[in-house]
Amino acid sequence: MRNKKQKHESRKNKSDRKTVTGPISITAKGAGYVPFADNEDIEIPEQFLNTAFNNDKVEIALHPKKKGARQQGEVVRVIERFKNRFVGVVDKNGRAVFVLPDDNRAYRDFFIQNPPEKINTRDKVLIEFAKWDDPKRNPEAKIVSVIGKSGEHDTEMNSIVIERGFDIEFPSKIEKEAEKIKEKDPLLNEDEVKKRKDLRDIATFTIDPADAKDFDDAVSLQKTSKGIEIGIHIADVSFYVERGGILDKEARKRGTSVYLVDRTIPMLPEILSNDLCSLNPDEDKAAFSAIFTLDENAKVKESWFGRTIIKSKKRYSYTDAQNILDSKQGEFYEEMSIANDIAKKLRKERFEEGAIDFDTDEIAFELDQNGVPTRIYKKERLDVHKLIEELMLLANRKVAQYLFNKKEVGRSIYRIHEHPDPEKIENLLMFMKAFGYNLDIKPNELSPTDLNDILHKVEGKPEEQLVNTAIIRSMSKAVYSTKSQGHFGLAFKHYTHFTSPIRRYPDLIVHRLLYKKLKGKSPSKEEIASLDKIATESTEKEIRATEAERESIRQKQVEYMTQHKGEIFDAVISGITDWGIYIEEEETLSSGMVPIRTLTDDYYEFNEKEYSLVGKKNKKKYRIGDEAKVKLTDTDPDRKNLTFEFV
Repeated sequence: MRNKKQKHESRKNKSDRKTVTGPISITAKGAGYVPFADNEDIEIPEQFLNTAFNNDKVEIALHPKKKGARQQGEVVRVIERFKNRFVGVVDKNGRAVFVLPDDNRAYRDFFIQNPPEKINTRDKVLIEFAKWDDPKRNPEAKIVSVIGKSGEHDTEMNSIVIERGFDIEFPSKIEKEAEKIKEKDPLLNEDEVKKRKDLRDIATFTIDPADAKDFDDAVSLQKTSKGIEIGIHIADVSFYVERGGILDKEARKRGTSVYLVDRTIPMLPEILSNDLCSLNPDEDKAAFSAIFTLDENAKVKESWFGRTIIKSKKRYSYTDAQNILDSKQGEFYEEMSIANDIAKKLRKERFEEGAIDFDTDEIAFELDQNGVPTRIYKKERLDVHKLIEELMLLANRKVAQYLFNKKEVGRSIYRIHEHPDPEKIENLLMFMKAFGYNLDIKPNELSPTDLNDILHKVEGKPEEQLVNTAIIRSMSKAVYSTKSQGHFGLAFKHYTHFTSPIRRYPDLIVHRLLYKKLKGKSPSKEEIASLDKIATESTEKEIRATEAERESIRQKQVEYMTQHKGEIFDAVISGITDWGIYIEEEETLSSGMVPIRTLTDDYYEFNEKEYSLVGKKNKKKYRIGDEAKVKLTDTDPDRKNLTFEFV
């Protein structure tokens, strides 16, 4: 169910029933919800979905309201399909061929028209929706392509990406265009070098994950008579990718790189992202730099933005850089140490100004040669992670401030994060109450400081991770916009994305707009007119890329846990419903459910206010945040489900 405010329309139809139009959200259990007035969602039971798929725009008719019950309705018309392609697994039944969709919100199997002869049961395929005009029959579709055999590593990873509308490969014409640019590298032109600030002699290095293949940011540091000069140097992708060219159109279509547990689906061909644009060590590279002079308190005294030519002297992994900081010796130790000190001051100031101090656990995987997970572990958050994060935040914030002009609204793309919806905060406060925290907070007057107080209260306690997650879910989503409306979570008045043009299309746009402004030029009317649409498209594609990343993580968690069926794990209760208790395993963060039917020692009732299940006779309680020992009893890799029972 969604609480997000959305526009809706109401009218009376011929039978004098009130109707509403809007996007429908369908759950894995087959119930639909359509947003209505005052953040109320209208519930559509499965028997009344009438051929609607998840996210379709529909017209619904309201049923008579029953006292004390949720408003229900039924779909009377599908106005617009959200998508027409799905990924699923083939199931042959004699001559009939069906496809079971991977997306469990697509609640009906597809009947395949004119299936190819060589199709086999358990093939994973991409299908295109054909028609569905009778809810008593299955929707019809045709097979577009065979992805591979279900259950195989590459098949499953590619399926996750294809399901969300991203292409795995680049068209040959795109690859050829990238090769042409590489061959004629315009940076080799001496006239171009003269146009740029030459920073090749300054101590510059990159710090990235050990398995990184593209390096879109580098850092330099030197002491000057005015103070400490820090340079944040970003790959100058806009120099190579011409506005309106075929590479630009392809980058816009993709919107973002997609990161799965074992691979990256890049926004740009690898000849650009991993080679020509990447700030590889010991190579002259075109960069767009943000250079700041800071005093001893990390206050910015001077700023400079412009195109540069740099040469990274060293490529560090996060672990390598941290080892240098810890041992207090090694190449560039002094520069790193000063940068780390500045980052800590910037971070302290940011939190003092109200930034929210999220620190959620993230996991990583070790896979064997066949892609089978052999280990899941929590990522360590190092000082150097925070060092790079703070410098990138500084560059993004200062670029946004430079681009902002209240007299020229809509002339750039910003990253905004609005104040949370009061109703979601009210739900968060109820959630906290279940843990025994009675917080004196007014939902419509919530400040970042209030959220930091909550985070500090639960620090080190069993419920810490759950509360962190609950707070994140209560937040508005950060989105791209042409209006600079501030960033609630970071406590910045102006913020944009400038530091990752290799992997984010909005950053590439910001580079172009910044370059124009530095040259004293304004964007064209055509450019300005396109910005709103680019912001909306980029937000939507970022959401899909994030979903793909999470799905790949879930896929590997279930595969890993399948190898440990029957074993006992430490877990924490993460959610309670009237059909089951959701738990999260402590080490791998794998989530699953303990079905109510397995609680045979008593009859348990769901207490919605306390987020608990209470035994009718023995009064035993299961509450969110309770620690528990659970046994893994069943796994379903196809549906990515884990089933547990309490020990």
